Amino acid sequence: MAAIFTHTDIKEEDLLGGDEINMCVAMNQLFQRMRNEGESIGIEKGRQEEKQSTLKELLKVKLGTLSSPLEKQLTETSLEKLNELTLNFFNINSEEDVLNLMN
Repeated sequence: MAAIFTHTDIKEEDLLGGDEINMCVAMNQLFQRMRNEGESIGIEKGRQEEKQSTLKELLKVKLGTLSSPLEKQLTETSLEKLNELTLNFFNINSEEDVLNLMN
């Protein structure tokens, strides 16, 4: 029951006897897992924001300016699409090219 409640992997050595569990151990496991997941999400989000910012700046240099709708769409684009745009950067000559690559 504690494993289900805390979404953790309770090991047999955590059991005191029978079906009892040290809830402190279970809660510590839960908090550690949440912290690790949070760090991973934060790192990934940081990578995406950095890629968005860099790509926007490069596109501004190449195209002159970016329309507000395109900037907004770039902000909402997945990391996968941002990577695709980066790989095809030298093939981009207009906002239309950017939009075609994003769709």
